[in-house]
Amino acid sequence: MPGESSASELPFSLSGQLLLASPALSDGTFDRAVILIAEHSSTEGAIGTIINHCTPTSVGDILPDPAFSALHHLPVHHGGPVSTGELSFSAFSWANTKSLDYAPRISAKHASELVASGKHIVRATVGHSGWSPGQLEDELKRNTWITLRPSAALFNHPHDLSLWTDLLKGISPYHHLLAEAPKNPFLN
Repeated sequence: MPGESSASELPFSLSGQLLLASPALSDGTFDRAVILIAEHSSTEGAIGTIINHCTPTSVGDILPDPAFSALHHLPVHHGGPVSTGELSFSAFSWANTKSLDYAPRISAKHASELVASGKHIVRATVGHSGWSPGQLEDELKRNTWITLRPSAALFNHPHDLSLWTDLLKGISPYHHLLAEAPKNPFLN
């Protein structure tokens, strides 16, 4: 009927979900990236953080202040191509077996308190990932990203490039094959 929207046109939100980079997306920034989406709406765009691209840096290298000594051991991850000179912190916990409690972009002081409490997992990142309104939806239509709801087991995995492979393998037999395929099959 005129004026009605199909289900595929209705607004949706990927906030709190994961994006796994398609194997075809093999540029340096998003190669085998696992991104946790902090905010997403069709009218505002999206913001997320790559959680599996490690750097050789720890928080203590960037923030040596003794007031933040609880954070000094945390590895710093590359969160994305936006604001790469900015160190930020995120905290994760599971309110129950089905709900991720995700606090993106918290202060260093709050991050220190959460590390000391031992009830949250705290991650440090430089940079983040961002999409303008409609951009992420277009990329999803082109199969640039694979969406996945996180489970509590997410934080039992190392947050390095193996996380992408492990998560992709668990989706379906087809995705398992994608995860096992060489980066460039033409070199075999």
